[in-house]
Amino acid sequence: MRPLRSLLFVPAHREGWAQKAVRAGADAVILDLEDSVPEPSKADARAVATDTIDTLQREHPEVTVLVRPNPLDTDHFGKDLQAVVRAGLGGLLLPKIYGPREVLDFAALLDHFEIETSLDRGSVEVIPTLETAKSLVNCEAIAAAHPRVASLMVAAARDADVSREVGFEWTAEGLETLHYRSKAVLACRAAGLAHPIVGLWQEISDLDGLRRFAEGNRRLGFTGQVLIHPSHIPTVNDVYAPDPKVVDRFRRMIEAFEQAQAKGQAAALFEGEHVDIAHVKTARGVVALAESINTQ
Repeated sequence: MRPLRSLLFVPAHREGWAQKAVRAGADAVILDLEDSVPEPSKADARAVATDTIDTLQREHPEVTVLVRPNPLDTDHFGKDLQAVVRAGLGGLLLPKIYGPREVLDFAALLDHFEIETSLDRGSVEVIPTLETAKSLVNCEAIAAAHPRVASLMVAAARDADVSREVGFEWTAEGLETLHYRSKAVLACRAAGLAHPIVGLWQEISDLDGLRRFAEGNRRLGFTGQVLIHPSHIPTVNDVYAPDPKVVDRFRRMIEAFEQAQAKGQAAALFEGEHVDIAHVKTARGVVALAESINTQ
């Protein structure tokens, strides 16, 4: 999965909202068929989602389109997948995951619908959501459950499923979720998943709080964030993009090391700092991330 800084939830039954998200600069749009769609509107939401995927593939192929289907214990998930598994769908944001079993069940369903729609097997990725106590305990197994798993989305929202499940009292500082957010980043990295995702900041007008939340999560190792309002996109895109000054410094570090390497040296002195291959691997990763974002 390419790095996604901003992933904006859009109620799937709201026609035209996904296009507004794209115009606002979101790296990814999440068409939500679950919590934000009233029960009587589920069928309409599937129809709108189908049309939206087709439209975005045609008009904005640079934007990743994800869908959050209804959970496996509902009557909707099969119809959801039948409607949205098609060319242009980048992946599913999986709700109500407890362990690897649900991931494997969704993967098997995707196998079926990819065959039905003549898509390449494995083309639709999945991002399990860690929003239950069991999923947080089992995050390592979930991250490694299936080759379709592209990332984990770690919920840390106020007064939501995860706070009720875990029983924490939410604070803006986030100490009550620090342990499991860190654990999820490690689970991603151990499974070879380079771009862990966190969500979300619910205080719509508090952009300073949003920036602090995003910066804290970036420091932990997250590379993107789920959003619920388009006004949050510019801040989040800025926070999760590498600082141009840092990128420039790393480019110069790489150049200095390569010059030393050409002379048969295993290390270089760069701006007073001892630099070896470990430092350069980090520098190359940051430069590659910046280049990937700049080409989106």
